[in-house]
Amino acid sequence: MFYAWGEPVWVILLLSCAIVGYYFGILINKNKDHVRRKKWILTIGIIINLSVLVFFKYIDFLIQNFNLLLHADVPYSGIGLPIGISFFTFQVISYLVDVYRGDVPTSTSKVNVLLYISLFPQLIAGPIVRYTDIQHEMQNRSFSLSNFSQGINRFVIGLGKKVIFANIAGETAALFLDGNVSEVSILGAWFGISLFAIQIYFDFSGYSDMAIGLGKMFGFTYPENFNYPYVSKSATEFWRRWNMSLGAFFRDYVYIPLGGNKKFPIRNLFIVWFLTGLWHGASWNFIIWGLYFGTLIFIEKKFLLSLFSRLPVWFSHLYLTVAMLIGWVFFYYTDMKQGLLFIKSLFGLNSNVFVDVILNVQFNNNLIFFIVAIIATTPIPKWIFNKLIRVLPEKLQTRVSNDIAVPIFNFFILIISTTLLVGSTYNPFLYFRF
Repeated sequence: MFYAWGEPVWVILLLSCAIVGYYFGILINKNKDHVRRKKWILTIGIIINLSVLVFFKYIDFLIQNFNLLLHADVPYSGIGLPIGISFFTFQVISYLVDVYRGDVPTSTSKVNVLLYISLFPQLIAGPIVRYTDIQHEMQNRSFSLSNFSQGINRFVIGLGKKVIFANIAGETAALFLDGNVSEVSILGAWFGISLFAIQIYFDFSGYSDMAIGLGKMFGFTYPENFNYPYVSKSATEFWRRWNMSLGAFFRDYVYIPLGGNKKFPIRNLFIVWFLTGLWHGASWNFIIWGLYFGTLIFIEKKFLLSLFSRLPVWFSHLYLTVAMLIGWVFFYYTDMKQGLLFIKSLFGLNSNVFVDVILNVQFNNNLIFFIVAIIATTPIPKWIFNKLIRVLPEKLQTRVSNDIAVPIFNFFILIISTTLLVGSTYNPFLYFRF
């Protein structure tokens, strides 16, 4: 019902993918002693799901490039993108591969497979959940007020991230990113892309927190998806902390099967990062964004990480911050000409001024928000909270934290979020491209 509310027609697609997952899982299990036949069944199951993804998400992108290359005039399909298609097709694929490998037993219950594919908390916005993550809980799920309380807390934190931080940062960032990018001031360009970095982190991690919280309320434990990525000291570390479920998917189902670090590691690395970029959107800027990070990770493995180990830690943080912000430029601009112009503005190559009136006004108006948002991307708030709680006698610490501090915090976050949602028309849903 939840999915059909947003996709009254393409809910059939979700059901079809779940049915394919169920029956192909059964077929793989029936042929577990016939290696070749089992492999063919898995291959066909993967092809079916990838074909669905390619048709709905990438067909117009392929037609566009076909027309450009051959000067043809093939009409676009005009088919809309079903919400969350990248998530549920990947979950079907992960289930089939895990059954093939023997990592999970084949489910003989259509209900369980459909439940796994269509669990509403993470259905349209991730994280990517594997069957093994919730297999036990589907059979032996228990409900408790403690878990429900923890789930509410996590959900409210995610809601606050999205509404208080992501929306406000995104609205201000657009003032610098959506105008004449060749005329934006140098510091204005850096401020604008920094705000977008804040927006995208709090948007993505906020939705993950809400999904994890909702799952907890209903007795499911979903994997963590973000671990303070902006405190990283390298692109390699950044991608161990950012969208961890997606990174784990490509590692376990693409990188390692291709040979991992043992066979053609450079080829495997760039294939994974090409696909990572493409997964984020049907546009060349996402592919370039993915290959950009793949190149950084390749260079780091060759010599940069060794060099950074001999330099002060702040230098590594500075490198990652600059590299990450430039990467977000590629992610933001689907028009690569605009993106390259903006990068030139970052370094003053458009003869743009260092500071302008717009920056002065917006920076002064948003300075407190900017500082608080940056701090909120780090473990500092949690560290401060724990320090304050430990000041109390040990017997009171848990009670004050769980029964007083957290509920009051949740109440104020909920009130602020609701007020902002009611009073603002700016509420972008970045996950629509997935």
